[in-house]
Amino acid sequence: YVGDSCGNVRLPGIMMLGYVAAHSENLAMAVIVSKGVVQLAIALQEEQEDHIQAAAAWALGQAGRHTPEHAKAVAQANVLPTLLQCYLRAGSSEDLQTKAKKALKNILQKCVHLPALEPLLHDAPPNILKHVVAQFSKVLPHDPKARRLFVTSGGLKKVQEIKAEPGSALMEYINVINGCYPEEIVRYYSPGYSERLLERIDNHMPIMTQ
Repeated sequence: YVGDSCGNVRLPGIMMLGYVAAHSENLAMAVIVSKGVVQLAIALQEEQEDHIQAAAAWALGQAGRHTPEHAKAVAQANVLPTLLQCYLRAGSSEDLQTKAKKALKNILQKCVHLPALEPLLHDAPPNILKHVVAQFSKVLPHDPKARRLFVTSGGLKKVQEIKAEPGSALMEYINVINGCYPEEIVRYYSPGYSERLLERIDNHMPIMTQ
């Protein structure tokens, strides 16, 4: 029904999926397995009306908020960048911004599927970034493969560029992430490190051999 309709006709189907997903873990998984999340993701992407996008955002948040498995299934439908876009878009209604932000928070707080989270490291504002970095700080200490990928994908470098208030939760999460790596690796990816190295080259006196 949601896939075959559009506009206001689609709205009751979107709301129904959200209410079913909100009810329990099992029902939320039923929505996921029956491709309901895929249809909600399409509605979020395609619909022009803010109130329909807001309903789709709310429903996706309900589906993804239960467990890491639910959050991963929702994140894999590539909804996180779209939700972020709805939240940040200047022309979005207050209701859409509120529901998109809440859905992001619901999904992020359960999501430990790092490939889905990584794009948000580069685009999310501080109030959303905090939840993204928190998830990395939970997973990286226990997953050597993820730690390596985090370096090669540019994630560690991006974390060094985040300006966090001393003593804040965000700063705490960053410290946990940095603690997963040797000090010289963290230093290497810190802003200004390459310039400091070049400076040392400029100041280095060559050893002359006879």
